[in-house]
Amino acid sequence: MKEIILDTETTGISVKDGHRIVEIGCIELDNLIITQNKFHCYLNPERKVSEKAFEIHGYSDDFLSQQKKFSEIADEFLEFIKDKRLIIHNAEFDLAHLNNELKIFGKDKINNEIVDTLTLAREKYPGSQVNLDALCKKYRIDNSRRTYHNALLDCDLLAKVYINLLDQKEPTLDFKQNSQIEEHQNNKLEYYKKIISPTPEELKKHKEYLKNNLKKNYFS
Repeated sequence: MKEIILDTETTGISVKDGHRIVEIGCIELDNLIITQNKFHCYLNPERKVSEKAFEIHGYSDDFLSQQKKFSEIADEFLEFIKDKRLIIHNAEFDLAHLNNELKIFGKDKINNEIVDTLTLAREKYPGSQVNLDALCKKYRIDNSRRTYHNALLDCDLLAKVYINLLDQKEPTLDFKQNSQIEEHQNNKLEYYKKIISPTPEELKKHKEYLKNNLKKNYFS
């Protein structure tokens, strides 16, 4: 099944305070393999970015004022995610903002199947930190480029985290040939350790060797 890793950046936390989306990033997975199919855009929120949000993503009011409005990309975005499962970290936040944008422009709410990786991580690691940076550290995923939050970069990191949360290793084979993969998986060799005990004769010679050599070393 095709899935969409999705992330947004906003002008602030709450839609109740009139905050809007400034960036949408989406990466497609096909059977847990990242494809070349992506959706990304910056948006003009038609309002100022809060100071705290600016510290997080660094998108200025001047930069955003030159971008498209949500109404101009809504149909393209909805077509991209159509009939696909959405993978979101802290889905409640992103969905609240996306549904608010859709409501403003007279569109229906998103009704895709949703997987919240925050919930998955909390179930798997109760009591542990489960934000994206913490999960990257846990799974040794390089997030050194994440000096600011960026929707598309965060999607790339979340895709790797999601695969690990499902206990799936990232692919290292040529996944263009599914038949070769299946053959490789079916022909895995099992490795067994076998303990070989020395014979009585070998033990006797070993004791004689130790006895003679220990005497030489002691009196030398």
